[in-house]
Amino acid sequence: MTRPSLSRRSLLATGGAAVVALGATAAAPAAAATPAEPAPVTPAEALRRLLRGNHRFVTGHSRHPHQSLDDLHELAAGQHPFAVTIGCADSRVAPELLFDQGLGDLFDNRVAGNIVDDLLLGSVEFAVEEFGSPLIVVLGHERCGAITATIDAIHSGGTAAGHIGVIVDSLRPIVEPLLAGPGDPVEKAVRANVQAQVHTLLERSPIIAEKVHEGALRVVGARYDLDDGRVALVG
Repeated sequence: MTRPSLSRRSLLATGGAAVVALGATAAAPAAAATPAEPAPVTPAEALRRLLRGNHRFVTGHSRHPHQSLDDLHELAAGQHPFAVTIGCADSRVAPELLFDQGLGDLFDNRVAGNIVDDLLLGSVEFAVEEFGSPLIVVLGHERCGAITATIDAIHSGGTAAGHIGVIVDSLRPIVEPLLAGPGDPVEKAVRANVQAQVHTLLERSPIIAEKVHEGALRVVGARYDLDDGRVALVG
């Protein structure tokens, strides 16, 4: 009996269907691999969630949670981020990636130099009031360009171009006192800036200060290492 022949078009269509089916089969376990964790309700739980996520990221075991279309559709009706981040706009320092979190987990505020000005402070207060997020993280990073630009401007006696000068002027009071002492001035300034921005949050916001006093909120500083991906708390 002669077997019916298949045209090239039929073969391609059949093969494409098989690939799609195979892809769907292979993708199914990944979608169900990460069970949803209950949202952290205390500052300690929220911090542990972030540090565990960073450990997964560093060791190559990121789960990429809450990043499916189903998660997107569920979050369309509202959000409940468990942490607020204040980070640098640096393209290498994306909080969801380095903390291995997903859609709806973090309320991100990013600006060069992770500077807390009035506008950013209002954004943070909104998150604290609206969502009850129990943790705020001020996240600086190794070899920060905004810090370096500030040091360069101080050494040269010049001014930064355009509105970059606003960033430099904001960082100058933090950075300048550190230049005369020993050690890497950029690294010292990165850490000092994180601590200064934490202090600003606590000193300038009665909303934040009250929730911290009640134990419902914690504000921490941290530093991200560009070389190994680790996040370490800055005390």
